[in-house]
Amino acid sequence: MGFGKAARIAGIGVLVAALSLLAGFAYFVAQIPTQPQGPAARADGIVVLTGGASRIADAVHLLNDGHAKRLLITGVNPGTSRDALKQQIPESHNLFDCCIDIGHSAMNTLGNAAEAKAWVNDLGFGSLIVVTSNYHLPRSLSEFARAMPDITLLAYPVVPESFREADWWSEREAWRMLFIEYAKYLASVARQTLVDPQRGYATASVRGPEFAE
Repeated sequence: MGFGKAARIAGIGVLVAALSLLAGFAYFVAQIPTQPQGPAARADGIVVLTGGASRIADAVHLLNDGHAKRLLITGVNPGTSRDALKQQIPESHNLFDCCIDIGHSAMNTLGNAAEAKAWVNDLGFGSLIVVTSNYHLPRSLSEFARAMPDITLLAYPVVPESFREADWWSEREAWRMLFIEYAKYLASVARQTLVDPQRGYATASVRGPEFAE
């Protein structure tokens, strides 16, 4: 094979790969809810992943409204106490005293899934509402589904302000978050596939009939 032909084949390969990445990114973006969700379905438990504004408050409100029996806040900084979290949502002190557990061991989304799995196993739960930012849901649900294949997962996306406007697509910050999260999602898929090729990577729907717009 001549050098010119090899270069053309390599160029076609690069082009196909680039188009595949762009198509994948377009699909990824299309799955991201950009409007706050309505009332959630009920489940045994709620797990909220720390890291985004209003995630914890939204999860506590779901618990307070009776959508689950108990709430796990996973990935809390070891230096953050239960009392400090209470101060963020003063009206929910009674819930922190009876029905909210705090996990300090998770350092990333994979750790969140492991921490949630241990919590679910301890309590014997069969279904979870997963609360995190809208752009973080695909990766979170994938990790949770792989860690807990027998648990029913219900998505509850928290929509940041940068996604709530009708022309959110013109916001540089929104696209920056999406590009970064898409790269992390691809890395998660690759890791899951390489760790256990026979299982592949787990998927779960970001949008579902359990939640009303």
